[in-house]
Amino acid sequence: DLYRKVFVFRKDPSDAYVVLRAKLEQPLQNFTVCLSSYTDLTRPHSLFSYATKTQDNEILLFKPKPGEYRFYVGGKFVTFRVPEGRGDWEHVCASWESATGIAEFWLNGKPWPRKGLQRGYTVGATAAILLGQEQDSFGGGFDLYNSFSGELADVYLWDMGLSPDKMRAAYLSLRLPPALLAWKSLSYEVKGDVVVKGRLRE
Repeated sequence: DLYRKVFVFRKDPSDAYVVLRAKLEQPLQNFTVCLSSYTDLTRPHSLFSYATKTQDNEILLFKPKPGEYRFYVGGKFVTFRVPEGRGDWEHVCASWESATGIAEFWLNGKPWPRKGLQRGYTVGATAAILLGQEQDSFGGGFDLYNSFSGELADVYLWDMGLSPDKMRAAYLSLRLPPALLAWKSLSYEVKGDVVVKGRLRE
């Protein structure tokens, strides 16, 4: 249970990462991924990387520079331009549905204009899910200069699109529906220099 805890990625650049284990019974037609990050990086970095054997960027949350997030599904991406962070935690949720190809992006509990991405696509279920590195092959192929350095917390993955109420609940850390990956019951393995620490502040 990682309640009130964070992963601290201590080095920059870093070869460290955290492997997450999700119980996926079937491929995903819809999903939502949420997490919080706290970093002073200005170079590109990966936040959440979900790779299958056929597609290394099956789901990817990537920050190429301050003020921009890229959300990948099946190797294609859309860009969400956001205000540059003021040196605080940033909470992001990204959701996608195959039927419409609608991608939603929420930053700190606020929705951005929706975009279209990979309509009719299906996300594979046999996945390597990593925090802190961007996979260029299944479970590996890292570029150190895309690595994350800083603090990560509140990681969730659902096999559905969350309603606006639930998106806001995720931001406020309120009660949430059962998830494939949930911060309060996370199955994970640390690889390299990552430390689990208490939150410095709420």
